[in-house]
Amino acid sequence: MDFDVVDLPATDHPTVGEEAPDFTRPLVNEEYWEDTSLSALLDSGPVLLVFHSMDGAFPATYLWNELRDRRFDDYELTVVGLSISSPYEHKSFIDEQGIEDTGFRLFSDPSNEVARSYDIEYSLDGMEGISEPRPAVFLIDAGGTIGYTWVAEEWPAFPDYDDLEDAVETELA
Repeated sequence: MDFDVVDLPATDHPTVGEEAPDFTRPLVNEEYWEDTSLSALLDSGPVLLVFHSMDGAFPATYLWNELRDRRFDDYELTVVGLSISSPYEHKSFIDEQGIEDTGFRLFSDPSNEVARSYDIEYSLDGMEGISEPRPAVFLIDAGGTIGYTWVAEEWPAFPDYDDLEDAVETELA
């Protein structure tokens, strides 16, 4: 693929030990969607919150294929994504990527307000007024405290999946 690596500006995102900002957005699975808050998901236990580029972009496809293949759904953990894509786009993406059997769900945030609240918003080159979340992962315990964080410093970038797996195993041990 031919693309430029872009350095992203500094961010003041939440870090380990801090409270994860709560939000409510449509949460999509392969059948339907409904407004759901992060705190409601935390009522069932830890959450792996994965911010990603819009559906169909190669980074989103690569990221979700990797998470699916590493069997993150085997943990006592709710895995959810969040992007600017609409619920309709998410439903198609879930089906196309074969993640419907994993139980992974995707939050829809076309206004990108959640990324702003996490200070991980970035403007897309050449698209005036359009932004999306930079790639980021937050492992949040049932009390809402962040136990692991990874936030991209350049685009495209991906988390170290082995480190992420180790963090999940450590957090849930």
